[in-house]
Amino acid sequence: MMIHDFDMARSLAGEIVAVQTMGANLIDEEIAQLGDIDAAMVIMRAASGALVHINNSRRCAYGYDQRIEVFGETGMLQVHNRHQTLVESWGAERTRAMDPVQDFFIARYAEAYVAEIDHFIDCIERGEKPLVGFADGREALLLADAAVESLRSGAVVRLSSGKH
Repeated sequence: MMIHDFDMARSLAGEIVAVQTMGANLIDEEIAQLGDIDAAMVIMRAASGALVHINNSRRCAYGYDQRIEVFGETGMLQVHNRHQTLVESWGAERTRAMDPVQDFFIARYAEAYVAEIDHFIDCIERGEKPLVGFADGREALLLADAAVESLRSGAVVRLSSGKH
């Protein structure tokens, strides 16, 4: 479930050189019976020294929760969950109540999908290479494999420096 998070980590932090994973079964016994986990934390170190932390759960009672925060010496960036509206309700019974977060990735990322298709068409029409290619997908998969290896072994998995 984290493949896009691994992709994002590489995009933001650069080459990842170490991965450590912890996981648990906290929600769904059937997942445990299948030999999988339903909650995970992955810590990664980039070649630059930057640290990346990913939390993941198979279930989120309040919707499709994806947030990101980038913190550095000159400041911080945050991207929060998307809602149908930006309206917040404040009253005696609750403060800052909002409508539920968008609960399906197609609704949440419709503009991104359109931008990807437009970029792909532009590349075909201009004979250019896309910004993202096979190697990017392979690198994200290598991180996913390292995370699974770390989960199983309990050890930090070190990745070779340079492109794999």
